[in-house]
Amino acid sequence: MKIVVVGGSGTIGQAVVSVLRSNHEVLCATRRGRELSVDMTDKRSIESMFKSVGEFDALVVASGKVHFAPLDEMSDETYLIGIENKLMGSVNLALSAIPNLTYGGSITLTTGLLNRDPIVQSSSAAMVNGALEAFVKAAAIEMPRGIRINVVSPTVITESMPAYGEYFKGYIPVDVATAAQAYVKSIEGAQTGQVYCVDR
Repeated sequence: MKIVVVGGSGTIGQAVVSVLRSNHEVLCATRRGRELSVDMTDKRSIESMFKSVGEFDALVVASGKVHFAPLDEMSDETYLIGIENKLMGSVNLALSAIPNLTYGGSITLTTGLLNRDPIVQSSSAAMVNGALEAFVKAAAIEMPRGIRINVVSPTVITESMPAYGEYFKGYIPVDVATAAQAYVKSIEGAQTGQVYCVDR
């Protein structure tokens, strides 16, 4: 299969690219990518990327920015960071991919555990994750040509604990290679409208 991975340079994205490249043609898209360049907050950039790719079989979005801050410091502007980047960026990537996806192709988005198990300062991340998961469940029943759409929702990643462990005390992390297998399941399996929670 020909697979586009947006955010392929991140911790999860690199692991997804690595596991998929053993069996598939994988194109890695990042903001300043060598293979593919895309700004997920810009619909024209998204459309330009897909035009350059042509027909393909699967899209993975392993990217997206949100703002972490105490609730009493959040504002319209700080909530819009997550809404315009991770939420609408993922939605626009999914919708723009549809015309180029082959029959039975797949779309896999990424959320995280914070909408089901929040931490302090995570109201934006929780809101965006919940919205994306609701979008996937609703979009799945309207996808054309047998296209499937799922979302992977991992807990905190072991390899990220040196940077984020202070915020996730008591949480049991999961290795990034384990999380990457959920993307393989989404792409190579047959399910749609699913939230794959990776907690262990």
